Amino acid sequence: MNDMTHASPYGTITEPLALTIQRKLPGPIDRIWAYLTESDLRRQWLASGTMPGEAGAPFQLTWRNDELATSPEGRPEGFPEEHSMESEVLVFEPPHRLVFAWPPQGEVSFELQAVGNDVLLTLTHKRISDRRNMVMIGAGWHMHLDILVARASGAEPPSFWQGWSRLRDEYEGRIPA
Repeated sequence: MNDMTHASPYGTITEPLALTIQRKLPGPIDRIWAYLTESDLRRQWLASGTMPGEAGAPFQLTWRNDELATSPEGRPEGFPEEHSMESEVLVFEPPHRLVFAWPPQGEVSFELQAVGNDVLLTLTHKRISDRRNMVMIGAGWHMHLDILVARASGAEPPSFWQGWSRLRDEYEGRIPA
């Protein structure tokens, strides 16, 4: 799954209720690690929150996806302007591996691998509660990672909500019933 020339932009089901997505990013690896772990950089593509640099430490992520939307259309009904989640760092191995809890029972891992001047990011979200959430989470991670690629590349990021809505429909057809 680490051949960057043939990687699908879509998440793939890698085990029951687990989704894996890969992205190629411009290096060096320490810069991409900073996008994962430093609040000011992470909020530009995902969520803010100070992340402690040790396993077992609690932290909070706060999403403000409206700030990632560059077009005038709003967020879908039922989504708050801001959402926070209490989590815990499970693995912190700079600059290659970060794993944190996704309550109530999930887990998200980021693995970074230097490949020449680029970095292969592999995100795996395990123990997703059900198919409906796999669709929502698949679309969410896909869109957040597309924004990360744009930010890390110095490009204008796509609009979060417009992209998420399109991807939700696409993942609806991609995730088996």
